[in-house]
Amino acid sequence: MGVKKKRFAESALLHIVIVFITLLCVLPILWMCLIAVKPASESISGFHSVLVESPTMANFERLFEMIPVLQNTFNSVFTAILGTVTSLFFCSLAGFAFAKYSFPGRNALFYFVIGTMLVPPEVGAVPLFVIMKKIGLINSLWSLIIPRIATAVGIFYMHQYIKDVPDELIEAAKIDGCGDFKIFLRIIIPVIKPALASWASVTLIARWNDFFWPLLYLRKQAKYTLMVTISLLPVSEGLSTPWPVILAGTTLVIVPIVVLYLLLQTFQKAGLMAGAVKG
Repeated sequence: MGVKKKRFAESALLHIVIVFITLLCVLPILWMCLIAVKPASESISGFHSVLVESPTMANFERLFEMIPVLQNTFNSVFTAILGTVTSLFFCSLAGFAFAKYSFPGRNALFYFVIGTMLVPPEVGAVPLFVIMKKIGLINSLWSLIIPRIATAVGIFYMHQYIKDVPDELIEAAKIDGCGDFKIFLRIIIPVIKPALASWASVTLIARWNDFFWPLLYLRKQAKYTLMVTISLLPVSEGLSTPWPVILAGTTLVIVPIVVLYLLLQTFQKAGLMAGAVKG
């Protein structure tokens, strides 16, 4: 009986700690959302600021007047979705080549790709900027997609899954007359769907949260992503800082990605569990 009580106490303490940490993480987001719907006449400081007496959408209306929210949201959605789709295709295609085909220098090239994971992406900012400028993609949304259509992390991730696909499946497909690309589409893609779903969720969230590269490549506000344009909101209007308006913009950036993460975490768990089983 003493052992059961001890286990119950440990479990209760663990749950209390988890709830406390969760509240610490959620409270800033909740506070931000509440301030976003508060009128300018109400206080936004102190613990009583979480109480909203007269909710209003005036802050969001003011935000839409200050920046092209719809255009910037479209830019973010476009680059996030297209960037995710291209990353899935090219990373899985490269992973397939490295995992299932033998060619001169395969191992050396694969290890070189993996080695680039040790180099921070920002190191290549200047060379990439020069390349984008020479091919005329500065201030174009394609500059956020083309340089990252395949990443070392994505190739390695897909390679680890594809290498466990039985070679007998590929040999049988070749006997039936399938070409390499058809094998990739008809055999490999259906088998690695958990990995694709997991990588898609990670990439989509990362592309939506992207700030450095849009700030580097884009020059006009109409081309900005939502993350960049919100960061450039004026910090003062007259003698005051429009915090409710700024937090309304921050809410538009953060809340969709939180909801998206909650929807996609099932795929992330499925990918991790599948990887654990393979390991």
